[in-house]
Amino acid sequence: MSYQRVLLKLSGEALGGPDDGHGIDPGQVEIIAKQIARVVGLGVEVAVVCGGGNILRGAEFTRKGAARSTADYMGMLGTVINGMALSDAVEREGVETRVMSALEIRQVAEPFLHRRAKAHLASGRVVILTAGTGNPFFTTDTAAALRATELDCEVLLKATKVDGVYSADPMADPSAERFASLSPMDVLSKGLKVMDGTAITLCMENSLPVIVFNLFEAGNLERVIRGESLGTLIRSDS
Repeated sequence: MSYQRVLLKLSGEALGGPDDGHGIDPGQVEIIAKQIARVVGLGVEVAVVCGGGNILRGAEFTRKGAARSTADYMGMLGTVINGMALSDAVEREGVETRVMSALEIRQVAEPFLHRRAKAHLASGRVVILTAGTGNPFFTTDTAAALRATELDCEVLLKATKVDGVYSADPMADPSAERFASLSPMDVLSKGLKVMDGTAITLCMENSLPVIVFNLFEAGNLERVIRGESLGTLIRSDS
């Protein structure tokens, strides 16, 4: 395997219904859990950061009049729900998990401590990281970049429903170009909607490569960890 410790970033919509991405779809969760269990069985240490957009998007709630910090905390709680669902599905595949939260909710998740998380990973457990950074105004993409750095992950795997980063929305523009590789500065200068600027800058400053790939093609998680050229690679020397 090309990578021994990875961080997988899942959007909330990845766990939601196939049509609108809302709620939690047990079939979608099972697809993801099977892929995670497969690579863990090959000896890869896997941490996962869950988004919460299938349950609540803080920015949209704010536009309806809610305070931004309140909406963001609500979104963090949504990521905990997603993390619990994914944990249950992965454990049904025979792999032990730990849900860790940046907010203190001891009845359902351990508090996040980077040394404890590393110990879980070294023991073969999947560590599911929820509640973002624990602070409002930061996205779960930024949380993924932060946790990947804290846990000494070799790569951040950004799971999507398309096969990489495009110059425009490929669903709306058939002429959109797919990039095989980019530098973080390319992402920022071109205004590509891959991850927010804070997340990309954090990856750049810590020389953390990012691979954007389609998780929903069977076996792709294993392929990308094996080093096959899938999706778009974002790294400082691209």
